[in-house]
Amino acid sequence: QVQVAESGGGLVQPGGSLRLSCAANGVTFGYHTIGWFRQAPGKEREGISCISINDGAKYYSSSVKGRFTISSDNAKSTVYLQMNSLKPEDTAVYYCAITPYSDHWPTIYPYAYQYWGQGTQVTVSS
Repeated sequence: QVQVAESGGGLVQPGGSLRLSCAANGVTFGYHTIGWFRQAPGKEREGISCISINDGAKYYSSSVKGRFTISSDNAKSTVYLQMNSLKPEDTAVYYCAITPYSDHWPTIYPYAYQYWGQGTQVTVSS
């Protein structure tokens, strides 16, 4: 049974930083792709970053490129999202998702992922 759990969300001022963690239980990273998504109230879920464990390829959407960094600790089956220079428009529930294999890159569409966490709230406000 694969379980995905996000942590690290919270309230931060504009310009601040947060690091989100995505811990995958029941998974040994191999050919997995892990994606980070976010969903603001009234908006569709947006794929913002993903990482291919096999070859280390990383993708960032234009809305976060240069500010967010995705990384993985394969020994811990954990993926991180370092978020810097946060803006009020980054406010959303952030989700982590895992797929054992993907033949599409970047893998940024929710339907491509089989396992999802419950999400963690990120609020950027002064």
